[in-house]
Amino acid sequence: MIYCVEDDSSIRELMLYALRASGFEAEGFCDGNALFQALGQTKPQLILLDIMLPGMDGIEILKKLRGNPVTASVPVIMASARGTEYDKVVGLDLGADDYLAKPFGMMEMVSRIRAVLRRSAPPADRPLQIGRLRMDPMAHTVYAGENRVELTLKEFDLLRLLMEHPGRVFTRDQLLEQIWSTDYLGETRTVDVHIGTLRTKLGPCGDYIRTVRGVGYRLEETS
Repeated sequence: MIYCVEDDSSIRELMLYALRASGFEAEGFCDGNALFQALGQTKPQLILLDIMLPGMDGIEILKKLRGNPVTASVPVIMASARGTEYDKVVGLDLGADDYLAKPFGMMEMVSRIRAVLRRSAPPADRPLQIGRLRMDPMAHTVYAGENRVELTLKEFDLLRLLMEHPGRVFTRDQLLEQIWSTDYLGETRTVDVHIGTLRTKLGPCGDYIRTVRGVGYRLEETS
């Protein structure tokens, strides 16, 4: 999930369209109050934050994000029409992960977001946990609650990819390319079968794997 905080509705909708077309789930907010209300429900993968906002500006919002243990590690990309070196330095000094100067292209925005997400991704062999679902890549073990789950290599790799990027929507073609090979592109039934088997093997934790209709799949803890 990507959160976009932008008070210009036309720009905000364009950003959301570009992100969703690129396979991300995205939500937009016009000010800091709306952002913090949403953060009380769901922690996003990344926040794209405009500096010039009504009420709390982006710098004040960034300070609050970094001062809260729950959101301190959420990657933030600042955006501003000012484009001055001072704004950029202040934002980066306060913990912003990158900076976009307006006007920026949507392809550049998506590229920057992907780069920041790659840099902030957990180490490859770090244990992963989403709710009651736990994975140890080094030991090659998966536990759903207290129950150890036996997975095939492809099932394990598929679950690992989803757990490494909680909330991110992967299309079937993206999953095929990353888990199988380009030879399988187009055979999306392969993904559906493996997702179905994973859900069954994971029991109640199988509900963490959500279907995004017309797009693909994402993994997140159920509320």
